[in-house]
Amino acid sequence: MPAITVDNVLVLPRVADPGPAVEERSVVSVTTAPSGFEGEGFPVRRAFAGVDLKHLDPFIHMDQMGEVEYAPGEPKGTPWHPHRGFETVTYLLDGTFRHQDSNGGGGLITNGDTQWMTAGSGLLHIEAPPEELVASGGLFHGFQLWVNLPRSLKMADPRYQDIRAGQVSLLTSPDGGSLIRVIAGDIAGESSAETPGVQSVGHPGPGVTHTPISLIHATLEPGAQLRLPWREDFNALVYTLAGSGFVGAKKQPVRLGQLAVFGAGGALTIEATPRQESRSPKLDVLILGGRPIREPIAAYGPFVMNTKAELMQAFEDFQAGRLGSIPAGHGPGL
Repeated sequence: MPAITVDNVLVLPRVADPGPAVEERSVVSVTTAPSGFEGEGFPVRRAFAGVDLKHLDPFIHMDQMGEVEYAPGEPKGTPWHPHRGFETVTYLLDGTFRHQDSNGGGGLITNGDTQWMTAGSGLLHIEAPPEELVASGGLFHGFQLWVNLPRSLKMADPRYQDIRAGQVSLLTSPDGGSLIRVIAGDIAGESSAETPGVQSVGHPGPGVTHTPISLIHATLEPGAQLRLPWREDFNALVYTLAGSGFVGAKKQPVRLGQLAVFGAGGALTIEATPRQESRSPKLDVLILGGRPIREPIAAYGPFVMNTKAELMQAFEDFQAGRLGSIPAGHGPGL
């Protein structure tokens, strides 16, 4: 799980300790993601399965893709397919994935990179390993997150962002026991080891979002505790992608493939167990939250709209070719 790392986290800016007066978010639920298959048959964990959408809003869906070691000829992706009404965020920890869409967006991502696609009014896209990776096989591990768009932005122009691993904001906890990667959103800062006593105004990630959200990948050393300040108007979710630990003030246990949903408050706490398995020597978590949209949702397959009529219109537009066309020489669609 290389993602992006540093040799010495103590030189990084430090996240501000929320302080004892800030209300701690309690843990509402911990659920375990069931396993399944997506696209052409790559294994996934359905991170949000069994969780009420009211706790997830503005998020719709999240898959942990892999972790899997492919033999030569085994790597798989998805065929060309449509989307409308939301954004897809693909964050890759290990391996290589290629994206292309009918709006002209696309690129190759590898360890620690992110692709952020705003489907908006609609497009077609494909995600697949490059031919050389199919031939060689290798390790593959990543995530795809769906972020809803409000009614006013459902038909926004499609947009594509390539976010390289080296562009994310890197922070550490006050004790230096955590490496925090901010992909999107903002975390309140403290002072840097290079500029002690100078308070920062925050550390935004490079992702440009239509819906206000935060997306963070944190790695905690064994026994380390991370207490993050968190916007009170955001929800808060923590997904364990490797290792084991505890969440919340009451130390609810969590392990690989489990999602913790937090209640209201201005801070959330994550702690790594002192002893980790040899395969996962540290605790790795995705921390995400956003401002709830609180609008009706009509979702089916690749479309996320507000009403059944809009959903039917999306299917009609796709069938009529109004969501774009596959570039010449790139194979059939659905």
